Amino acid sequence: MEVLEEVKSKIEEFIRVCDYPKVNILLKELSSGKMLRSKLILKIAGVSEESIKLCAVVEMIHAASLLHDDVIDEASTRRGKPSINALYDNKTSIMFGDILYSRAFTELSQMDKRVAYHISNAVTKLSIGEMMDVDLTVSFNSSYELYLDMIYKKTASLIEASAKAAAILVGLDDKKYAVYGKNLGLAFQMVDDILDITQDEETLGKPSMHDFVEGKVTIPYLYLYDRVEDNEYLKSLYKKELNKDELDWLKVQLKETKALEDAIKEAKNIGLLAINSIKDEKNSEDLIKIMKAMIERDF
Repeated sequence: MEVLEEVKSKIEEFIRVCDYPKVNILLKELSSGKMLRSKLILKIAGVSEESIKLCAVVEMIHAASLLHDDVIDEASTRRGKPSINALYDNKTSIMFGDILYSRAFTELSQMDKRVAYHISNAVTKLSIGEMMDVDLTVSFNSSYELYLDMIYKKTASLIEASAKAAAILVGLDDKKYAVYGKNLGLAFQMVDDILDITQDEETLGKPSMHDFVEGKVTIPYLYLYDRVEDNEYLKSLYKKELNKDELDWLKVQLKETKALEDAIKEAKNIGLLAINSIKDEKNSEDLIKIMKAMIERDF
C-alpha cells in the first residue's frame, strides 16, 4: 500500500471510533488534495507507526479548518468537487469539522507531549489566522505586515508545526526544520496568491483574479498599492465584480509597476530561506526539491 494510502486508512480508523455511519459517509465525500503536510512529515521522519499517526492527525486538522473555511467563504466547491456545505448544509460542515478536530486532538493526546503541544498550539494560531483573514476583508488592507502575519498564522503555522513535530519524532534539530516549515508555508501561500493573477480560470478552477473581488489584498496588490499613481482608483475596484477594462487596467499596472514581478521574487526569497535552513541536514535533498518545485516554475 502506498504510504499516503496508509495515512488515509489511519484517518478512516480514527473516524470509525465515532460509531456513527454518517461520519464515515462524510469522510468519503472529502477530497484529500495533495497532502503536502503528510509528504513533509514523511520526508523528515520516515515511515513509522508514529509518523503515520502524526500525518493522519494533521490531515484531519487541516480538513476541519477547510470545512469551516468553506462555510465562512460560502464556497460551493473544494478541489474541484462539491464542498460538504454545498452537498449538505452549513450545519453539517461545521459539525463534521468539529468531529475531525476533536478526534485529531484525542489521538494527539496519546503522542509525545512536545509533538502534542506544537501541533495544538498551531491550531490556535490557525484559528486566529482565519479570524484575521475575515477581518482583513472588511476594508482595504494596505499593511504588508498584517498580510504576512495573517498568512503565517492561517497557512504556515501548521506546516511549521508539522515539520517541527516530525523532527522531534526522530531526534533531528527541530528548530531548523521549524524554520524550513514556516518559510515553506509562507512561500506556498504567496505562490497561491500570485497564481490567482497569472493563471487562467480553467487551471484555477475559479475565475482568474478573484481574490481581489473577494476582498483579499494579497502581496501583488500590496506592492501595487504602494507604487501605482492612482491608488484611490485601485481601492475603488476592491470587492467589485470587475469588467474587462478594469481587469485590463489591473493587469497592465501589475506589470508596469513590477508589483507582480517583485511579489514572485519575494516568494522565491522566502523559499530560499527555507532551503538554507536545512541544506546541511542529511535528508535535505528531498525537502529542497519540494521547495524548488514550488518557486522555480512558470508563473
